Amino acid sequence: MSIWTLLLEQPTGFTIFAGLFGLLIGSFINVVSYRLPIMLKRQWRAEAQTVLGLPVERHARFNLALPGSSCPRCHHALRVWENVPVLSYLFLRGRCSACSESISVRYPLVEGLSGALSAVVAWRCGPGFEALALLVLTWGLIALSVIDLQHRLLPDVVVLPMLWLGLLINTAAVRVDLTQAVLGVAAGYLSLWTLFWLFKLITGKDGMGYGDFKLLAMMGAWGGVQIVPFTLLLASIGGALAGLWLLARRKARLGGEMPFGPCLAIAGWIMLLWSDEIHTSYLHMTGF
Repeated sequence: MSIWTLLLEQPTGFTIFAGLFGLLIGSFINVVSYRLPIMLKRQWRAEAQTVLGLPVERHARFNLALPGSSCPRCHHALRVWENVPVLSYLFLRGRCSACSESISVRYPLVEGLSGALSAVVAWRCGPGFEALALLVLTWGLIALSVIDLQHRLLPDVVVLPMLWLGLLINTAAVRVDLTQAVLGVAAGYLSLWTLFWLFKLITGKDGMGYGDFKLLAMMGAWGGVQIVPFTLLLASIGGALAGLWLLARRKARLGGEMPFGPCLAIAGWIMLLWSDEIHTSYLHMTGF
């Protein structure tokens, strides 16, 4: 048996391989979650300046590949061994090797989370196309969650391609048939759109952003209309618990803003992997 067969065709080997590869992807997710908002804000500012007839600001080349990773304080270019997921952070003891500036613990946390969730997907689905598709979705959801937590932003440039990808894979009924996927998109978007306008009519305030509508629509594209109600329910419970925790720790104020995207991402991911068990448990509890 070849190493390739052992890693990719055997369930245990596939789980280990997915977890290790997920660590590497987590490192790239850190790059995306840091750089993409900056790139988008520069683009929006340039477009506004063009419309207003103002001089467009010029910046050094900045994208997901260039410039290379470096310390934000001393601009020390990170060497290969300083970019190893999780291990480099532990070896460096959370500090830059050149200036001893603290490195945010967010970096190893995102890398570790990506590795762990990738292993769970591989273990749950087993070797095959479904697992590969859900791995891509998982990485996209992690990136969106980190960006939303930091910037209150769910970029269309990530959400919409993931929505279309969900519809495309379901043309082959990988998760659900295409009709259910299309209905899931409509139900996901319209449910939050309706709640948004009801809340606005009653309070005069915006209760959430349009990015949340698109994110729930994206989850519907992957899991079909049947996961939308439970995703919204779980996300609402999770959001309420998170809000209470933040209030108790005095890290939020009553009526303040809190990103809902991570709650939707977590709830949707859980529903995609365990929807059958959750539906069965619900029917058993309700007596249907």
